[in-house]
Amino acid sequence: MSENQSQTIQDYLKHIYNLTENGTPANTSLLASQLGLKPGSVSEMVSRLSATEPPLVNYIKYQGVTLTTLGREMALRVIRRHRLIETFLVEVLGYSWDMVHEEACELEHVVTDIFEARIASVLGNPRFSPHGEPIPEVDLSMPAQFTTKLGSLLPGQKAIIQQVPDSDPELLRYLRTIAIVPQKELVVLNRSNFDGNLTLSLQGQSENIILGPVITKKIFVTIME
Repeated sequence: MSENQSQTIQDYLKHIYNLTENGTPANTSLLASQLGLKPGSVSEMVSRLSATEPPLVNYIKYQGVTLTTLGREMALRVIRRHRLIETFLVEVLGYSWDMVHEEACELEHVVTDIFEARIASVLGNPRFSPHGEPIPEVDLSMPAQFTTKLGSLLPGQKAIIQQVPDSDPELLRYLRTIAIVPQKELVVLNRSNFDGNLTLSLQGQSENIILGPVITKKIFVTIME
């Protein structure tokens, strides 16, 4: 297998993992959209991945694709490296959190086991990336998270921001300016019945903010009792 083929497979497995975290098969059209490829090409590739020995995915046409045990392990290995690299770039090299995703996408394919272990050790074996995404442990288990989408909250509910999307630099820069960052506490003051916009009060902020569903569906929080 060539280096390019290996990187392509890793990218597929990583995206399939992200799309199937909720327990449902990944739609190949949505997978194609995330990879920036034509649906036909993606269907062909997942068919090939299901035919490897041992297979990396389970694929049934028109029903979607899931990872096999081996495919899941390979996906989590790449995700671990990606999120460790993001954390290293922010905490050690001084990158801002909106600059690290693309760098990590390139480096995740070439980092060795030894280099990965050194990064983790230097960082103190972090459990979460700068964006609040859980970093798989060395044994590839995931830290437990009990989160829900910010957009599902109702007026009066309090929550702690846990995770924001890492792949949209412009959105990340905006979220930073309005203090929507992991571990920030918030209270939902109002929810519009017309457009789903939320009015939020943020810990330590004097002014309330209003966020629409396009953003609130991408942010995950832990509800405070």
